[in-house]
Amino acid sequence: MALTERDNISIAEIVVYVPALFIAIWLSIRHGFGRNSGWLYLIIFSLARIIGAAMQLATIPDPTNLSLRVGAATLQNIGLSPLIMVQLALIGRAAGSIQKSTTCFVTEKRVRLIHLLVLVGLILGAVGGSQSGQSLADTGKYTVSSLSQAGTGLMIAAYVLLAFSTALVAMQMSHMELGEKRLVLAVGVSLPFILVRLAYSAESLYGHNPAFNQVTGDVNIQLGMSVIMEMIVVAIVESIGMTLNKTTKIAAQQTEADYEMVPHK
Repeated sequence: MALTERDNISIAEIVVYVPALFIAIWLSIRHGFGRNSGWLYLIIFSLARIIGAAMQLATIPDPTNLSLRVGAATLQNIGLSPLIMVQLALIGRAAGSIQKSTTCFVTEKRVRLIHLLVLVGLILGAVGGSQSGQSLADTGKYTVSSLSQAGTGLMIAAYVLLAFSTALVAMQMSHMELGEKRLVLAVGVSLPFILVRLAYSAESLYGHNPAFNQVTGDVNIQLGMSVIMEMIVVAIVESIGMTLNKTTKIAAQQTEADYEMVPHK
């Protein structure tokens, strides 16, 4: 049986994200699995892309299996959440570096609130994807769930807050430790690509253009606005992550202690 364009994309994703997964695991071991490190989210994202691609390839011998197709589409949608969480973790670490010498509007607690926003969006997207799958099985038509739309709305809000936080942290880069400034660079360079990816999700969930349908839409649009954008972001983050200085557990604990002692206005 001949491979479709979607199958070829899935093969490419497995080829890219298997080594990306091992790099993310190495980064997590090196820098820690804590919520402030962010590399754990990169592991989750890589796994989501590998599993989603595998589900798409599993439809080759069984092209009528709607569960596999919807599952792959759902993972494609909710996979954006851990990618944003990675950026939040990096900007949180950069803000923590600033806190060692001065105050910063972007604090750990405020970054956690944005994380919570993304987490709720992730849950809504997963439940909404399940509902859409059930609708496809019952009616033969893929219908976007209102929960998925709400989840993407929260992702948009989180992206705006992330961009705002990045701008605020960038204005205080002179107070960062040497070597930590590249964190802001990684997030700043990644933001335009994430914006394109987010626009694809928004159009597929809020728009009425069949070309953006996540199950039956134009594969080339998905490739250009979703798949490639994500690969670029992962490449940026992991490349800069491998150049970062190792943060020891003692140093991380001291940073959090110093942070708590700094008065906040």
